[in-house]
Amino acid sequence: MDKELERLMNDYGDDVLRIAYMYLKDKYLAEDVFQEVFIKVYKNFYKFEKRSSEKTWIMTITMNACKDILRNSWFKRVFAFDYTDNPSIADNYVDANIDNKVINSIQYEKLLNEVMNLPHKYKEPILLYYYEELSTTDISKILNVPEATIRSRLFRARKMLKFNIDGKIEYEG
Repeated sequence: MDKELERLMNDYGDDVLRIAYMYLKDKYLAEDVFQEVFIKVYKNFYKFEKRSSEKTWIMTITMNACKDILRNSWFKRVFAFDYTDNPSIADNYVDANIDNKVINSIQYEKLLNEVMNLPHKYKEPILLYYYEELSTTDISKILNVPEATIRSRLFRARKMLKFNIDGKIEYEG
């Protein structure tokens, strides 16, 4: 099992760190989530039924671990964070090409800030689809939401993002 865990960490470790960092905006918390995720993988690998891909399973564990931290009342009191406080959150963590356009660094940071400001129900599918390159089927399994709902949320999120690149709108919850 040790070799298998090492393979999983090599194959999916960067993805786990990237998603955890994007959720938590803290390198050390992301590293803690990384450890927690692979401890859970190690303890529960025998339960993995291969009804989804390994990546889908590991991303589900990662997102749930991040959500647990964000739900923690201590975290809410100590970290009153704003996604726009750190415009360089993409450094060394995110590489994306949305709508196959080459986006210069200023536009990229603005786009990433807009993505991070989306409500969770829109942000999660965008992150998983564009940044983790998961299919809508896999995203549906991770978020436990019908695939049609995922496609609808992606459509609405892209619409919000396109509008927000030039102007500001208020997001509905």
